[in-house]
Amino acid sequence: MASVTFEKTSKLWPGSSQPAVNGLDLEIGDGEFLVLVGPSGCGKSTSLRMLAGLDTVDGGRILIGDRDVTRLEPKERDIAMVFQNYALYPHMTVAENMGFALKLAKTPKPEIDKRVNEAAKLLGLDPYLARKPKALSGGQRQRVAMGRAIVRQPRVFLMDEPLSNLDAKLRVQTRTQIAQLQRRLDTTTVYVTHDQVEAMTMGDRVAVLKDGVLQQCATPRELYAKPINVFVAGFMGSPAMNLFTLPVSDGVIELGGQQIALPRNATGQSKEVVIGIRPEHFVVASSGIEMEVDVVEELGSDAYVYGRTRGPNGELQIVARVDWRNPPAKGSRLQLQAEPKQIHIFAADTGNRLI
Repeated sequence: MASVTFEKTSKLWPGSSQPAVNGLDLEIGDGEFLVLVGPSGCGKSTSLRMLAGLDTVDGGRILIGDRDVTRLEPKERDIAMVFQNYALYPHMTVAENMGFALKLAKTPKPEIDKRVNEAAKLLGLDPYLARKPKALSGGQRQRVAMGRAIVRQPRVFLMDEPLSNLDAKLRVQTRTQIAQLQRRLDTTTVYVTHDQVEAMTMGDRVAVLKDGVLQQCATPRELYAKPINVFVAGFMGSPAMNLFTLPVSDGVIELGGQQIALPRNATGQSKEVVIGIRPEHFVVASSGIEMEVDVVEELGSDAYVYGRTRGPNGELQIVARVDWRNPPAKGSRLQLQAEPKQIHIFAADTGNRLI
């Protein structure tokens, strides 16, 4: 096992004026499960590929443990990668696929068999070792790809959106298995995904990227409770946080007919702020922010209402969580109160958190 360090690491593609990864500073602890998350084009896969040695580094350096691997070939880095597509050899059995890298490394056959059997038991693949990939389900193929990485006993696991080809139910099941497996192996793991729910449920810490720049790296709870800027606030959480740009008058904002007093030290001299309120931090009340319900989304144990409220310059879209046992009807009107301690305040010009 080993730690991983990105030191001012950058990548600029030929013909582009904007770096794909721009001065990435990130330290991943020994045995940590770190998730890189962000929208398409944010630089998360490029960061992973630079760590793997598949893409060159144009600035800064990358260390695995105390060893500078910036200019080393992939085979010299002692890493194992699991890709989005399973990349299994169709003519080989599960056992042969899992042991192929060891065979190339001229590992003795008894040692190969031992490692393959141990990994198969760990992944629940014992009954399928003699099968070809075409006889396996998508989830089983993904586990074979993981097994191929495990048998190599690398210092670092790299996973590039390994669940994106699975259906929704299987994704939930497999992400739990991956998280449990990582805890058991205690191997440093860097995991790339665009799915923020996946990131929040799997990572010890989550690094959020946008336009090649690291926005925030923290535990899932801290990211959710104290997003550092408007982008992180809106990206992490499902449904997304409500974000309203509102004028400030004497430390007070008005939203949907309700006046909300803000702490003086939060607004300073700002004439305008961005207010963030998560859907679950609204409470249905007898008075407050008036909302007209357009859509009711019932999810069994949860219910969300999507609608509109009055803003200073027209209507504002709003979403709130309501009692799933008694959801309102479409077209009805609700009065909502925001929990005062759960209101997030950001600067309108920079998007940075004010409190």
